[in-house]
Amino acid sequence: MSKLDDLIKKFCPNGVKFLKFEEYIDYEQPTRYIVHKEDYNNNYDTPVLTAGQTFILGYSSEKDNIYPASTKNPVIIFDDFTGAFKWVDFPFKVKSSAMKILSPREGIILRYVFHIMGHINFSSSEHKRLWISFYSQLSFPVPPLPVQEEIVRILDSFTKLEAELEAELEAELEARRRQYEYYRDKLLNFNDLDKTKMGG
Repeated sequence: MSKLDDLIKKFCPNGVKFLKFEEYIDYEQPTRYIVHKEDYNNNYDTPVLTAGQTFILGYSSEKDNIYPASTKNPVIIFDDFTGAFKWVDFPFKVKSSAMKILSPREGIILRYVFHIMGHINFSSSEHKRLWISFYSQLSFPVPPLPVQEEIVRILDSFTKLEAELEAELEAELEARRRQYEYYRDKLLNFNDLDKTKMGG
């Protein structure tokens, strides 16, 4: 038995609860953190972010109203129109208010939520605010913290390995990515443990 199997057996004998994102995640509108001037320069200190593919649009010289994310207090930025999201563990400003800044409540590990969001693989082409109207209402499995911690440890090890392999053969990177997705989907599938849904 693996450590994760042991933890599930110990902490989840009666299955795992499925709860909505809104029950465990707080959000903040980033209006106060919007950059005023777009005179970006790599010599400046503060990154200006978007939750889209570009992520870091540039660097600003502005010193006020910077969101104080850090490795101890990270956040997820969520594009409110596309559903794209990014992990942020450093101070930043934003380009627009078309996003939400997500932070955890008690009983949840934000990095676990980050992996869950990747597992959902949601995207949208509708031009409407998605967090409140849709995403926050999605349910996801919430095991006890020790189980969350072990899942995060396993999935982060694959994420770190992927970064290290970026400079190596593309075929190897793709194989590791598929392996990560396989384990992510397997580890985050609690259907067999959901006794309430199974009537057990």
